[in-house]
Amino acid sequence: MFNGIRAVLFDLDGTLIDSAPDLGAAADKMRVDRGLPSLPLDRYRPMAGAGARGMIGVAFGFGPDHPDFDALKREFLGNYEACMTERTHAFEGVAELIEALLQAGLLWGVVTNKIERFALPLTRQMPLFATATTIVGGDTTPHAKPHPAPLIEAARRLPCAPEHCIYVGDDERDIAAGHAAGMRTVAARYGYLGQKADTQQWGAHAHIDTPLELLNWLNRS
Repeated sequence: MFNGIRAVLFDLDGTLIDSAPDLGAAADKMRVDRGLPSLPLDRYRPMAGAGARGMIGVAFGFGPDHPDFDALKREFLGNYEACMTERTHAFEGVAELIEALLQAGLLWGVVTNKIERFALPLTRQMPLFATATTIVGGDTTPHAKPHPAPLIEAARRLPCAPEHCIYVGDDERDIAAGHAAGMRTVAARYGYLGQKADTQQWGAHAHIDTPLELLNWLNRS
């Protein structure tokens, strides 16, 4: 079945869940607290995949090389921890996709660069993840993506050989990590990068524009 595929691993933000509203709110609170005007969500959304670096960049216009960045990052993370499940939701079709994978007898899990401090409580509070076999965060192993270590650790936990897994993500580093781990890869083009990134250059085995398109690809594999 499915040409030897036994498990599907997913990136989290921008692939399974839309966390941009809470990430943006955490950064925007920092602006409002300083008397700056609020920015609309569509300013934050394209950079949601870049986490604190992306959100602070939108809110204040500078990056990690700025002397105030570390302090702002700590403030941002505190804000985000307080609100991270208020507006976050699964993308349309994700719940149906997970149910179909389970009905087909496939294992599934998450490999994200979101650190465990956020990834574990967030996924515990969302019913969608009750059937996930494993959740691997950005600090679960000594390396984060694009290093293959988190994906290899997830496969070990399933347990499933990497060559029998596929990895689905909306960032070039997801595809690089999947290749390095020896997995087949799928680029999710409905995430935060959208048309701004040339996903054809990533080298993924497949591309999907909606979560449920993954089922069509699996059935053809």
